[in-house]
Amino acid sequence: MGAVEAPSTRALRGWQRRALVRYLTAKPRDFLAVATPGSGKTTFALRIAAELLAEGTVETVTVVVPTEHLKTQWATAAAQHNIALDPKFSNSNSQTSSEYHGVVVTYAQVASHPTRHRVRTENRKTLVVFDEIHHGGDAKTWGDAIREAFDDATRRLALTGTPFRSDDSPIPFVTYETGPDGFARSQADHTYGYAEALADGVVRPVMFMAYSGEARWRDSAGEEHAARLGEPLTAEQTARAWKTALNPAGEWMPAVIAAADTRLRGLRQHVPDAGGMIIASDQTAARAYADLLLRITGEAPTVVLSDDPGSSDRISQFATGTSCWLVAVRMVSEGVDVPRLAVGVYATSASTPLFFAQAIGRFVRSRRPGESASIFLPSVPNLLLLASEMEAQRNHVLGKPHRETLEDPLDAELADQRRDEPDLQEKGIEYLGADAELDQVIFDGSSFGTATPAGSDEEADYLGIPGLLDAASMRDLLRRRQEEQLTKRTAAGTEAPRTTHGQLRELRRELNALVSATHHRTGRSHGWIHNELRRVCGGPPVAAANSEQIQARIEAVRSLQA
Repeated sequence: MGAVEAPSTRALRGWQRRALVRYLTAKPRDFLAVATPGSGKTTFALRIAAELLAEGTVETVTVVVPTEHLKTQWATAAAQHNIALDPKFSNSNSQTSSEYHGVVVTYAQVASHPTRHRVRTENRKTLVVFDEIHHGGDAKTWGDAIREAFDDATRRLALTGTPFRSDDSPIPFVTYETGPDGFARSQADHTYGYAEALADGVVRPVMFMAYSGEARWRDSAGEEHAARLGEPLTAEQTARAWKTALNPAGEWMPAVIAAADTRLRGLRQHVPDAGGMIIASDQTAARAYADLLLRITGEAPTVVLSDDPGSSDRISQFATGTSCWLVAVRMVSEGVDVPRLAVGVYATSASTPLFFAQAIGRFVRSRRPGESASIFLPSVPNLLLLASEMEAQRNHVLGKPHRETLEDPLDAELADQRRDEPDLQEKGIEYLGADAELDQVIFDGSSFGTATPAGSDEEADYLGIPGLLDAASMRDLLRRRQEEQLTKRTAAGTEAPRTTHGQLRELRRELNALVSATHHRTGRSHGWIHNELRRVCGGPPVAAANSEQIQARIEAVRSLQA
């Protein structure tokens, strides 16, 4: 092993400096750093590793990651900190060159032979870095394996942007404390949330483009059904409408992909290398979406179907290139570091907070001031809820269902189905098609716009919003677009009918105006005001709230202004 040079003097971000000081002062055996995706967890961990190697506290480093692709990504990043990590280390050959300071392995690799990794850890003073430590509880076997392998480690540093799970499997080497409600919650040693990172300019603001539309399907008895995404539906209707929309053979996905490509090409006028990614449920859908992209854009996308060495190369080539689109199945959405990604299409039925946060985290890394990200997604209550809660901080809660319905029409049974990523074609169900319309734009907890068909001039007004805007300018421009849209409709005598959906949009518009006025009067952020109204009145975020809940907030915010 080569001599360890002094740690890099490259400037650290504020949160990294604070966490580093806390770590070096406390000298803990275990340390959990929670930092929002895109904020620099890898850099922080490598700086810790450099410090510990230089002072002789540890002699070697083992980094544990969720996927094969991340092994190479970590090794490359470590080299920039003068730390040599072997990404090719295998269980079958435990020898590694003396030139390396350590190795990078996957959780699955450790689980397949924990004893071998335990012996390596016992033989030398070892720092173990767990990337995305929440995976440590997967299927329990991973958790048991890393406990066995690394129980004797000199130091353990755990990293995650999403310190929670959708089950009760405890995360190894993480401290849990029981709260007043009797439930045990994970405790981080240092936390840097999305809201803080956004204020610091470390991550991009995210604009969610939620698309609804009428979906039609035929059941096993031959009876045809129709339901509109975004309307109050039963659990079964929501599930069927969602699957119909994501069907590559229908009309909804081509319309949404075309809209996303329009948005991307507009961004590339100012950010020439901006890229887009479609997150698909499975390989079959991914291939079909790739065909749609080729037909719509005339350019073949990069397709990543599995986590193998070839896929890793394709991801790396896309990351360093300038091509427009990447299509990936869900397994490569976590940890994929492609800073130029600016547009996403959420074309999967997964709706756990964990998966959603990890997926959106691929798009938020900021490279220059004013950059924003745009995510296109179905207008489904669960997703609208998560999109509106971008700034929410969660911990892993044991003994309590992590995902609460909050009046979401998806019940627990269907929620479990979502988690398991079922095939698009249910037995006996024929998906006939779905039209697409831009339902609303969600930004900073507020909802903007009224429904407009895909391909319309009104949709183009939202798709054409400049890609280099700060959060305040983005919010003001969205509000102006909404007012222009409503003014045009009033002048043309084409106001939206007084449907449930139309009433909701009018109430959201009124609430947004009152929240804006409160913002200018108090200086509080729009997101803070929306959260305070939820605390006082109860219910989900405004994008998923019903008319009574929104009306209650209108009355509450008026009382704040009185």
